[in-house]
Amino acid sequence: MAGHEFPEPADRKQVADPLADLEAAEEKRHSCDPAFQHGVVVGFDGSMSSERALAYAIGMARRFGSGLIIVHVANRLPTTVWAGCEPPVFVDVPDHRTEVLGLELACADHLTEVPWILVERGGDICHELEEVGREYEADAIVVGSTHGLVGRIFGSVAGRLARRAQRPVIVIP
Repeated sequence: MAGHEFPEPADRKQVADPLADLEAAEEKRHSCDPAFQHGVVVGFDGSMSSERALAYAIGMARRFGSGLIIVHVANRLPTTVWAGCEPPVFVDVPDHRTEVLGLELACADHLTEVPWILVERGGDICHELEEVGREYEADAIVVGSTHGLVGRIFGSVAGRLARRAQRPVIVIP
């Protein structure tokens, strides 16, 4: 049988190449703007504590000579809140707050000192901040501290992020 070739059937499905998937993931990961690689990620929602975190992150990015990646995590609510169904599934709630924040940031004089971008994500705040930090290979993540009852019951974003992050987390009071 040596020397005989059997043609592949035309309807045969191609087997996924794990190396190609890995290369595609690496390419996607490094598709970020190089000006923001090794930048400073800051969580921003317009609150006073996030504004203080933004001010600190601006100074940090200026001192490092790096870019600033401002992350706003949009609202996602479990559908069980709306429909009472199981299992809990998340639904995107229209969040125009990112647009408003983007306009406010574009008009801010203090952001003219460093290159910056605004990234909108949806989901768990801690996971999304760490994911953006990983994508941009950030040197640090800066967040404001959480005050209030919700932070005491569910744990603060800063505390959860500090426990799970793979890079330095700076919490601004």
